[in-house]
Amino acid sequence: MKTLKVTKVVLALVVLGLTFTACTENDSTDVVPQEQGVSEMMQAAEMDEVSAALEDFIIETYENQEADETRGTNNSFAKMPDCVTRTLVMQQNFRELTIDFAESGCMIRGHLYRGQIVITWERDPQAQQVSLDYVLNDFYFDAKNVIGNNSILRVLSNENGNPQFTHTVDITVIWPNGVEASRDGQIVREWIEGFGSGVFTDNVFEVTGYWNATFRNGYSHAYEVVLPLRREVTCYHFVGGSLDVERTFFGGVLDYGDGACDNQATFTFNNGETIDIILR
Repeated sequence: MKTLKVTKVVLALVVLGLTFTACTENDSTDVVPQEQGVSEMMQAAEMDEVSAALEDFIIETYENQEADETRGTNNSFAKMPDCVTRTLVMQQNFRELTIDFAESGCMIRGHLYRGQIVITWERDPQAQQVSLDYVLNDFYFDAKNVIGNNSILRVLSNENGNPQFTHTVDITVIWPNGVEASRDGQIVREWIEGFGSGVFTDNVFEVTGYWNATFRNGYSHAYEVVLPLRREVTCYHFVGGSLDVERTFFGGVLDYGDGACDNQATFTFNNGETIDIILR
């Protein structure tokens, strides 16, 4: 059985400016296509983190603004760091909210945000659906340049009675060393815990959907959620669930575990071989 050698994987990821570890019980040195596929998968996992953090921030910002307007208060801005500047344009039911993270950036839940996020929507507290459109202006997430202009459809109550957000995503991520990748697809979040508590950090989402990751070398991966991914906003990575990953001559299932808030995952190749993954 072919296996993946730790040293070659680490070397490949150092070249990409990423860090992860993969290991199996028996080592071999002849799996170059697997190494490339796994290193691309790790880039895609970093894009997952970027996308999830953006969704967290945009949803929280919108919910806080709506709560302020409903209650006639102005508490949402007080929850942000002092380095953040917020500019709100209100024209009848139209809202445009610009969040500026200053030239030096601001720490948001352990990540450095720099640049601007501009969110627009039509306000109607009675509407079953609201489209949150956003633009990233010269935006950086932990030194990675993120380019995108996307939308999130908010459904007040889905078939389970929970709020739901469908993110139509098309972003490009450029790492500090020039490595570039993009993703497009549809990500569905169901808000299963914490809604209405007024404390965003107790919130939990279940994530489903599908997306593609495309790399500068021309290769692409297709991702589809097999078991719903559990997103707890206090954790950097998904804490549970699994993804089917398919690429030419490469494929398998990425499993995020059984609920622990850590950086551990496993990948099982289509041939049954399983490796341990440390997520960055």
